[in-house]
Amino acid sequence: MATGTTPATQPPPPPAPKDARGVHTPGRAAIAAAHLRTDRWWLPPLVTALGLAAFVAYSTWRAFANSHYYAAPYVSPFYSPCLAANCTDMNGGADWHLFGDWWGLSPALLVLIFPLGFRLTCYYYRKAYYRGFWASPPACAVAEPHAKYTGETRLPLILQNVHRYFFYLALPVAGILTYDTVLAFRDADGAWGHAGLGTLVLVLNIALIWAYTLSCHSCRHIVGGKLRHFSAHPVRYRLWGWVGVLNSRHMLLAWSSLISVAVADFYVYLVAGGVFDDPRFF
Repeated sequence: MATGTTPATQPPPPPAPKDARGVHTPGRAAIAAAHLRTDRWWLPPLVTALGLAAFVAYSTWRAFANSHYYAAPYVSPFYSPCLAANCTDMNGGADWHLFGDWWGLSPALLVLIFPLGFRLTCYYYRKAYYRGFWASPPACAVAEPHAKYTGETRLPLILQNVHRYFFYLALPVAGILTYDTVLAFRDADGAWGHAGLGTLVLVLNIALIWAYTLSCHSCRHIVGGKLRHFSAHPVRYRLWGWVGVLNSRHMLLAWSSLISVAVADFYVYLVAGGVFDDPRFF
């Protein structure tokens, strides 16, 4: 019965050579066209690649800038905790001089490895940059251009398996950013009971960071994995259900938190650079 995808008069494609690989392997459906999709399948991976590239470019610039990352009481999430002796003094903030004067680079490079490693090994971000940058595969029902596929069984991609450990490292970083957000309810002199536009920016950012972190597949497995009977563990079952709700929105939270952390850093950069004064509500 005709499907309507190939004219009846079109000659059948030639048989695949014996050394063919991938979708052209002998025994697979012999379709001459690269794919039968007629929609703009290339648009989502293109937008993904452009979005991730923009964030990489911005975060690289800010990480190496080593300037304008603290405007009391606000600190950029790229630079907290600040672990080097060349950190700007922060009133009550997490400026812990664990690395001495021998560290001459930006202190952001000492801490960004943890949230960056967590995001790079995240299941959603793997899909995003595999498709967006490597075309592996470029889209559903579109053959990837690579001659062979080894998955995450060899270096360097086998290192993706450390995602759970980066999750453990990302938790204290999120905790410190929460502490920074609490400190944002002060004025420039350190007096409590004040809030400005920057306070709202940091509150929104930390809320999205926690939502993204807790929506992680590893978090869901840690909370509810390796249980034979949920009925015997009602608390873990309830937590597993909550994490599952977040997990169903993992892609949205991944992008939202990525944008929010860049916006929070840029806001602090503008205030610290004297572009404008932080509007204070009370």
